[in-house]
Amino acid sequence: MDATELGRWTRFAAKGGIGMCTALQDCIAEEPEDLMFMKDDVITVLMQLVDNDDVYLGYCEGVVGRFRGESVRFHSRLKKPVMTKRAS
Repeated sequence: MDATELGRWTRFAAKGGIGMCTALQDCIAEEPEDLMFMKDDVITVLMQLVDNDDVYLGYCEGVVGRFRGESVRFHSRLKKPVMTKRAS
């Protein structure tokens, strides 16, 4: 993920993303793209990844990465992301 894309996700996370969840267990990142978090950390959900129904992109403690839905408890139903074009 390049710096521009990371900045966009960080700004989206500051707005609440598409939802929130709480970690049910510690999760150690196994790949560079994975999100590491501790039990009871609150994660901002940024998007559900299309290649797998139970994998999400999230933001926690200033880091953006992938995580599995089985490791968290979602606070509510996730919002549908709205894609808009920015005016230049």
